[in-house]
Amino acid sequence: MWVPHGYSAAPLEDFHQYGEVSDDEIHQLHVGDLLYGDVEFGLIANKGNSENTAFKLKSNVYQDFTQWRNQLKVDALYREDTENDTGHNEVTASRYFVSAQGNYKVGKDNESFFLYADYLNDKFNGKDYTTTVAMGYGNRLFEGRKNTIDFDIGPGLYLSKSDEESALDEDQSRLQRGHLLRIALQWERKISERTRFNHDMSMEISLSGLNDRMVSETAVVSQVLGGVSLKVSYSYRYNSQPEEGKLKTDTELGATLVYSF
Repeated sequence: MWVPHGYSAAPLEDFHQYGEVSDDEIHQLHVGDLLYGDVEFGLIANKGNSENTAFKLKSNVYQDFTQWRNQLKVDALYREDTENDTGHNEVTASRYFVSAQGNYKVGKDNESFFLYADYLNDKFNGKDYTTTVAMGYGNRLFEGRKNTIDFDIGPGLYLSKSDEESALDEDQSRLQRGHLLRIALQWERKISERTRFNHDMSMEISLSGLNDRMVSETAVVSQVLGGVSLKVSYSYRYNSQPEEGKLKTDTELGATLVYSF
């Protein structure tokens, strides 16, 4: 294999090969590293009878130290359509999500206490923003030859603000605060040497009679070449109390390229 001058072959031979190493082995390879993880990108551009541009950017970055494992997630989706008759551009999707979690390792392997925070700005869900913070306990529910299932559970706080276009009752405030219970599950299954199945789900159950949220992603990721993999995914988002005129569920089917570093 040809290697450019000044680069080692290692980036193409270690944890990038999906399915050949588990998440635990990935973390063990990078204990003490400042940053490691993956970046996912998708782009669609159409021209002709209709013109539109859409892009998706998603990253999952870790830090792994002796006592702490930190994780930062970014998920962005943007779409713009152009009317041929008028040339007018209209944004039809605009969603930006950021979350950060720190896990303090205690006791046995995979056992930890966590601190979590997220921020969501979705132009079309009727909210200016939604943010949550939570803390609690995490551990591994199951570990087998091909499967692992991890979970987090703990209490938290919820804060959201409705946008100015949303119709509210006279006595209803645009700013809502409440308590919640956060539950997160991650299932990983090794399918073959180069392919793995992942299912991530998080639920935020309101303890104050406000909005319950659930986010779920099911994906198959297969190595294409070195650090580049193809990911086919299905995402499901649920809100129990959407703004007036909005649906409770959003779904998304996508195929993107993933680069690991």
